[in-house]
Amino acid sequence: MPDVPDREARDADESPETEAERRRRRAQFLRELAEARELRDRVQPRRAKAARLRHAMRMRTFRW
Repeated sequence: MPDVPDREARDADESPETEAERRRRRAQFLRELAEARELRDRVQPRRAKAARLRHAMRMRTFRW
């Protein structure tokens, strides 16, 4: 497949992502993830409660 550029050629064309851009994208992703979880919790309250209880049990049995 000669039409598909390899990774090194693609990276050479693009400027490297800065640390601030990476952090900004990560923060946006985490905000959207939290929003999706909140929506799921509102739509499925019983499942959300079960998930909270499972998480609490995991945290109680976790050894630091």
